[in-house]
Amino acid sequence: MSALPNSHEVLLKNQNLLRGRLAIIGMVDPALLPRLPDRGLTISEHFGNYQQLLAVSGWTAAFGYDAPELSSGMADTLVVFLPKARVELSVRLELALWLAAEGARLVLVGEKKEGIAGAVKQLKELAPQASKADSARHCQVWQADSLPRRPVFDLQRWLQWHPVECEGVGFRMAGLPGIFSDGELDDGTAMLLQTLADSPLEKGPVLDFACGAGVIGTWLQLHQRATEQGVFPVDGVDVQFQAVACARATYREAGVDGLIHASDGLSGVDGRYAAVVTNPPFHTGIRTDTSMTERFLQGVAKHLEPGGELRLVANTFLPYEALIHRHVGPVKTIAGDRRFTVWSARRH
Repeated sequence: MSALPNSHEVLLKNQNLLRGRLAIIGMVDPALLPRLPDRGLTISEHFGNYQQLLAVSGWTAAFGYDAPELSSGMADTLVVFLPKARVELSVRLELALWLAAEGARLVLVGEKKEGIAGAVKQLKELAPQASKADSARHCQVWQADSLPRRPVFDLQRWLQWHPVECEGVGFRMAGLPGIFSDGELDDGTAMLLQTLADSPLEKGPVLDFACGAGVIGTWLQLHQRATEQGVFPVDGVDVQFQAVACARATYREAGVDGLIHASDGLSGVDGRYAAVVTNPPFHTGIRTDTSMTERFLQGVAKHLEPGGELRLVANTFLPYEALIHRHVGPVKTIAGDRRFTVWSARRH
C-alpha cells in the first residue's frame, strides 16, 4: 500500500475524532477513504481528483464548493484539509459550517509548512473553543465542537472583479480564492496576448487549454470585434473548479461565446480546433511540475485540424520546444525575453 500524505496519515491516527456522517473537504489522495470508519461526502476542487473519488464505493463525491450534492446540515463531522492558498481556507471553513448538522464537530488538519499555525487563528475566529488534538508527522490536528452553524452558503460572496487591459481592449475578470494570478494579468499571458494582436490566428474555433479565469478567450474575441476581424468562439478547459466558475462568469460579463468546462488535461475534450492557445501551469504546490503540460503536448495534435496552430507561452527555462516539435510539428519562437517565450507550431 502506497504511503499517504502526512496530513492523511495523521487523520487516520486520530480517526477516533470522526463520528457519524462525514464530509471531507480538500482531500488529495482517495486511498484514504476506504480506511476511514464511516462513510459520507468528499469535496474536491480538482477535477482529476474528483473523478478518482467517484470510483470509491460508499462515498458521494462533489466537484467544487457549489456542487448540487451539497446541502445544509448533512454532516456530523467535517474534516477540512489546508488548501495551498490561505485565503481559500475561509471558503472551506464557511462551507463546513453550512454543511454541519446540530452538534457537529470540525476537524482541521494541516502540515506546519502549509501554514497550520495561521490556519488555527482563522479557525479560532469562528470557533474560539477549538483545541489541539494531536501533533505528529509534521502536522497538527485541531477539533472544534458546538459549531456556529451557517444558515446559508453563497460562493458569490467571495467573487471579485478585476479590470484587465491589453492592446486597448479592456474588460473585467472574475476571481475566487485559490485561482492562479487572481486579480492581475500575469506577464506570460500578456506576452501571449501581444502576439495574438501582432500575428492574429487565421481562423477558428479555438481552444484555450488551462484557461484560468477566461482571460485569453475573452480578450481574443473582444479584440477581434474591435479590429473588425471575423469573430470565432473560444472554448476553455481547466482542471480547477474556481477557474471554471470564474471563466464562465468572465465570459458572461463580457458577452463572449464559448463552452467552458472542467477537464483533467485533454481527457474531457472532444473534436478538433483550428488553434489551441495556452499558458499552462508548471507547479504542483510550490514544486516545479511540467508533467501536465508534457501530457498535453503529447495529445494536443489529435485536437488540432491539419495545419492547425498551437500557440503556447511558458517560462523560458522550461524544456518545451523539443516536445512541441516532436508531438505537434515545426516550431518557431515568435516572442520572448529572459522570463517568457511564446512558441508557435503547426500540426504536421
